[in-house]
Amino acid sequence: MQNQNKSLTKGLSILRLIMMSQKPLTANYLCQTLDIDKSTMSRLITTLINENFIEYKENSKEIVLSDFMKSATQKESREKILTNTQNLLDEIFYLTNEAAYIGVFDDDALLILNQVDKSNRVLKTRDSVGLHLPLHTNAFGKIILAFSDIEISSLELKKYTYRTLTSITKLQKELDLIRERGYAIGNEEHEYGLKSLAVPYFNANNQFLGAIGISGLAIRLEEETLHSFGQKIFMITNK
Repeated sequence: MQNQNKSLTKGLSILRLIMMSQKPLTANYLCQTLDIDKSTMSRLITTLINENFIEYKENSKEIVLSDFMKSATQKESREKILTNTQNLLDEIFYLTNEAAYIGVFDDDALLILNQVDKSNRVLKTRDSVGLHLPLHTNAFGKIILAFSDIEISSLELKKYTYRTLTSITKLQKELDLIRERGYAIGNEEHEYGLKSLAVPYFNANNQFLGAIGISGLAIRLEEETLHSFGQKIFMITNK
């Protein structure tokens, strides 16, 4: 029974590490990180695969969550994010009078998970819930790049406007600045006339979950306004 409990603990530690990683892991990496010998690791990985918790990515040696686990964990975590950020989105909207959003990483892109816009404007921001956007073209995606372990060298830096960052060097420099000041700005990089502002969103265990902030017309969101909102939203999100 004691040996079974030890095996279960090791198996769960493997699963936990794979779940927390933003990229595929190898058996060698798991062995070194968790201090588990190769034969034991091989046996535990085989068991987790047979039980449909993990799988090898395509025909490689890289290990990822199975589709079943991805679906189950994403649904639970996203429902929690929606519940935990609803009041925060309301607060951000009333602070800025701009549409507030929460976005997460999904399928190599930014997924808009929720949106709050209670303004009385005749022309309002379109409903963007469920929309996927390239990570390098907006404040929310830049936050995800800055606070996760995604390899930016693997990104396709497609040009959408003349402001779009298409240089790895320039993008890396901006991500360094974002980490330093705590917020990101999107300056008409995906669509002319629209700007965005986002800060990182962490859970109670300081685990990075996504980006939260605003998007609106460039004519209203001048540079000074965006920097002011960035500092204020960062403070209320991390209080």
